[in-house]
Amino acid sequence: MEIFEKFDVIVCGGGHGGCEAALAAARVGAETLLLTGNIDTIAKMSCNPAIGGVAKGNIVREIDALGGEMAINADATAIQFRLLNGSKGPAVHGPRAQCDKDLYAERMKHIVTEAKNLSVFQAIATGIIVENCRVIGLCTDVGVKFFATTVVLTNGTFLRGLMHIGGSKIHGGRLGDFSTQSMSESLKKYGIATDRMKTGTPPRVLGSSIDFSVCEEQCGDSEPVLFAFYDCRESEIFEKMFEKPFAGNIRDGAILSSDFRGQKSCWITHTTAKTREIVLNNISSSPLYSGEISGIGPRYCPSIEDKFVKFSDHESHRLFLEPEGYHCGEWYINGLSSSMPIDVQREVLDSIPALEDAKIMRPAYAVEYDFSPPTQIDGTLQSKIVENLFFAGQINGTSGYEEAAGQGLVAGVNAAQKALGQEMMILGRQDAYIGVLIDDLVTKGTFEPYRMFTSRAEHRLLLNHGSADVRLLGFAEKFSLVDSNRIAKIREKLHKIHSWIERLAVEKFDGKSIGEWLLQARDTGTVQFPPDFYRESRPMREEVIYRMRYGGYLERERRIVERCSALDRVKIPPSFDYATVRGLANESRQKLQLHRPMNLGQASRISGITPVDISLILITIERLKRDR
Repeated sequence: MEIFEKFDVIVCGGGHGGCEAALAAARVGAETLLLTGNIDTIAKMSCNPAIGGVAKGNIVREIDALGGEMAINADATAIQFRLLNGSKGPAVHGPRAQCDKDLYAERMKHIVTEAKNLSVFQAIATGIIVENCRVIGLCTDVGVKFFATTVVLTNGTFLRGLMHIGGSKIHGGRLGDFSTQSMSESLKKYGIATDRMKTGTPPRVLGSSIDFSVCEEQCGDSEPVLFAFYDCRESEIFEKMFEKPFAGNIRDGAILSSDFRGQKSCWITHTTAKTREIVLNNISSSPLYSGEISGIGPRYCPSIEDKFVKFSDHESHRLFLEPEGYHCGEWYINGLSSSMPIDVQREVLDSIPALEDAKIMRPAYAVEYDFSPPTQIDGTLQSKIVENLFFAGQINGTSGYEEAAGQGLVAGVNAAQKALGQEMMILGRQDAYIGVLIDDLVTKGTFEPYRMFTSRAEHRLLLNHGSADVRLLGFAEKFSLVDSNRIAKIREKLHKIHSWIERLAVEKFDGKSIGEWLLQARDTGTVQFPPDFYRESRPMREEVIYRMRYGGYLERERRIVERCSALDRVKIPPSFDYATVRGLANESRQKLQLHRPMNLGQASRISGITPVDISLILITIERLKRDR
């Protein structure tokens, strides 16, 4: 059976990447279909219901600057806000929010199902339909085929997903959900390679069974830093967005402590010597160490088994007890990911202060799944093997809601642009953390779940979270990702930032310019600003201060970016034959042929490619141009 209604874009998968991809494609103007295995689990928070963190929070703010939904959804459903790295420099600050997992999914489902140009259909995609090396649609388990000009795959952990709890194996991408067995074979049929990865999750326990009296309390910030940029939006938007859990309105792009209600505390406990003994005595029952799991797990979010084996000098590890919502009663034990049998999990909990009598509601488990090595895609997230096929999220080897959503937005925009015959969007490393993420994936690949850190961005001073809306204004405007009113407000904000920098550089206070005071002061709160400066929005004031305090460093970074951009501007033709490059080493030729970089900048970032190789490629490109 076939459905002959043809879409511009089909997005396969209703997770965080899929939602952003579908919404972005629809906003660009493409008729879009979101195909999901279960409409009731759209935007489900399978792991910790937290959004943001160090570097991840920057991605969320960039998603908002490019018209995405994650930032607003997190703000509207948050139950606790915290700014991580607050005592360090602003470039490494990390906004984070603990969300109500049910409200988060409920609100996103509403946004997706009501969006203009976007249809939603429940079915499991079983394979891609390809003609002449171009994808033209998807097959489904209900016997229906859907057709489109472009397709975005955001399958998460559902490609041959296999869960492990001790010796038990359960097919599924997450506990209680399905697994698709045939999509990987379909990809391989058309020359797209796949491999295996692994991730895990801790047990969820009943909150009323936790003894919080022996824990350290971790409260939310009294003046939360939000993800979305509200100072450049219409004021009426607040009433709709923040019916819950906010009691008051936003002022100056922030919530004042007197207006905010309902933050729930998180709590800190720790493992003990007894915990260590239990884990090590039962290590052979862990699928991770018995050889049952072949996929590589996340280095930066290890299981409790990994912690005690790989960090054997640590007697104890901190655990964070985090609520999953206002009313669901489940608590997430951050740091206790495991795949050990349930009886061992029970013993482990008994050995941890506050959790001795905790009732397990959902057991910890590990999940293995297929991913497609991301060196097979280019900077637009389009496959180099099957045209018009885009990949986003965990299928590219990443971990985390934020990384998936950022990729989803880019893939959705580009799938729509390709379907409509328009120029596609490429974010550079100097433009956004999303650009760093994508460039790392397509040039270096990954053999373990990729997680974003500030250290991955060589130009992170330029990528502070507070600058995302003005920094990405050019992309938002060029690709019509936000409405014209918001574009005008961001332009006005940017103009005011420049005006205030010029004014504060010369306006004097107590014999020195305010700019000089900012450079010398340890605490900017001691600097005396003109009264009208305080009438500007808090986000704008913070950006002015950031640019003035770090102006010299920022200018140096811009000069470095300009030098590096010279290589990025030299495009390598898709059909370029590296065999024609005289003097190129065989190893370099093989790597370049495999990765097929889009420009010399990307080529220079491939492991093992030398400056000499780049020079030889450049000479060949220039020779080919002359010979035309």
